[in-house]
Amino acid sequence: MQLSYSVPTPLEYFASLVQSDAEFPLLEAAVSLAQDEYPDLDVQQVLGEMDQLLARLKRRVPADAVPLLKLRAVNQFFFRDLSFRANVNNYYDPDNSYLNVVLRTRCAIPISAAVLWLELAQGMGLSARGVGFPGHFMVKVNLPKGQVVIDPLDGQSLSREQLAERLEPYRRQSGLIDEFEVPLGLYLQASPPREIVARMLRNLKEIHRAQEDWGRMVAVQDRLLILLPQAWSEFRDRGLAHAELGHSAQAVQDLETYLANVEEGLDIDAISHRVAELRRAPSA
Repeated sequence: MQLSYSVPTPLEYFASLVQSDAEFPLLEAAVSLAQDEYPDLDVQQVLGEMDQLLARLKRRVPADAVPLLKLRAVNQFFFRDLSFRANVNNYYDPDNSYLNVVLRTRCAIPISAAVLWLELAQGMGLSARGVGFPGHFMVKVNLPKGQVVIDPLDGQSLSREQLAERLEPYRRQSGLIDEFEVPLGLYLQASPPREIVARMLRNLKEIHRAQEDWGRMVAVQDRLLILLPQAWSEFRDRGLAHAELGHSAQAVQDLETYLANVEEGLDIDAISHRVAELRRAPSA
C-alpha cells in the first residue's frame, strides 16, 4: 500500500502552531508570518540560525553568571556585535516584520527586534517578557533587585519618568488624562505570545491598508482570524478588503458575520448599507 502525505499550506501550518496558549511557540509562529511573502521560506532553517546565535552567546557567559551579567551579555551581543537596529530609512517596509529578513539585514521595528531579543534572553535563563507598550513595543526583565524595561531597538534601560514621557502623546490622544488617567504599571504588563503575534499581524495589516494592497491585507486577515477567531472587527476589515477586490460573496459573508456578532457600533448602519450594495453586485 502506498502512503501519501499532504504538505500543509502555510495557513494550516500557522493554525497548528497557534492552537494552544500553553504551548505557543512564539518565535516559530512569528517566523512563519513571512511565508505569505516568501513561499519558499524554510522556517526550521531560521530557527536553526537563532539556535546558532544562542550557542555563540552561551559560550561567552558562565552558566552560573548572575542575571545582571547575563542581561549585559545579551545586550552587548545583540546590539553591539550583531548590530540590530531600527530601519530608520524605511520604517514601514513590510520586510521589517519578516524575521528571516530581519536576521539578514539586522534592520527591524521594535516588535520584530523584541521577538529575536527575547529568544536569546530566555535562552540564557533570564525572566524576560514582551510588553505591549502603546506605539513602541518593549521588553522587560525581572532581576533580583527589580524590573528593568528595555527598548528593543537600542538596549536602553528606561526609567519610569522616561516611560511616562513616551506615554504622554498616547494618553492625550486617547483622552486618558486627569480623572481618566491609567497607572503606568498597566501599560507594562507582559504580553502573551498570542498578543505579540497579533500585534505583528496588525502592523502588516495597516501597512497593506495604507498602500491599498488588498490582496496582501486579506492574507494577513486570514491569519489574524485563525489567531483570534472572535475578533469581529477583523471580519469587518477582511470583508471590506474582499469588497475592494471585487469578491462580493466573501465580502458579504465576512460583513454579515460582523453584523451578527456586534450589537452596538458606530458603523453598523454603514456596514449594513455596504452589504446591501454588495448583494446587488456581481461576484468576481
